[in-house]
Amino acid sequence: MLPKTEGELPMSHPHQAEHIAPVGSRPLIITLAIVAGVMVAEIVGGLLSNSLALLGDAGHMLVDALALGLSLFAFNIAKRPSTPTRTYGYHRVEIMAALANGSILVLVSAFIFYEAYRRFLEPPEVKTPLMLLVAVIGFLANLAGIILLRKGSRGTLNVKAAFWHILGDTISSVGVIAGGVIITFTGWGIVDPIIATLIGFIILWGAVRLVRDSVDILMESVPKHIQVERVVDALKSVAGVEDVHDIHVWTITSGIHALSAHLLIHDQMVSRSAEVVEAVNHNLAERFNITHTTLQLECAKCENCPSGIICNIRRPENGEWA
Repeated sequence: MLPKTEGELPMSHPHQAEHIAPVGSRPLIITLAIVAGVMVAEIVGGLLSNSLALLGDAGHMLVDALALGLSLFAFNIAKRPSTPTRTYGYHRVEIMAALANGSILVLVSAFIFYEAYRRFLEPPEVKTPLMLLVAVIGFLANLAGIILLRKGSRGTLNVKAAFWHILGDTISSVGVIAGGVIITFTGWGIVDPIIATLIGFIILWGAVRLVRDSVDILMESVPKHIQVERVVDALKSVAGVEDVHDIHVWTITSGIHALSAHLLIHDQMVSRSAEVVEAVNHNLAERFNITHTTLQLECAKCENCPSGIICNIRRPENGEWA
């Protein structure tokens, strides 16, 4: 049996820089300033106009400000290099921040539902001119935030979380504007809690998706774009690879995928086995964007194993693994 051959890229490999490159901290800082300013305006406007929809949007803005601050914190922490005790670095901080943001959004939607229920029982009198003015300002500010974060949301789950916050706020502002127009022409105060409820469902939908994606990564689930069967077929297609077993595929953080597997190869020189590892790594990176691999090469079959592959059988005479 050949010695274990590692296909793991060095920890100094610039994947961390590639991961952060899609968005810098400046868009997050600018968006945070915009959100904080609009939040104050909506709180004041919501109190003066007696609009739950506007106050709900302001509450969402408050959570957005906290989420953006958390995203900035995670962004800076994730840039730290790996250490002997944290060999993957601090990439997972991003996922933890995204999970926290998603959980907070669930709580925000629950609060909006509660307040909407109270207002269904006693429809409020809403001062629509002020409500509309503040909602339009919030809508324009949120559009600016979407433009700033859209590119980065495709690269990292952390920025995607911030983007979802801003997108939810934008939709909320549209709902508040629509509600204000309806109340102006009909006088139906109950429209305000109806709009607030719709905003709550929109926030909840994005939050559930965010929490689910974060939990999948923390549970080291197979990335959604990867089918293990196709990965196995791709490995077997490499010249010199006879079989594959003990395969695991997971995500370290957004855009960084890893794989470990045992490869049964032809009995050959060690220099030739290195070529097999190189071919496998190239195949995985090109077809599945898997850039971190650990490959154990084996060149014998085990007669005692039903599957016919190498088993780790301890030799009683010297205590070593077979």
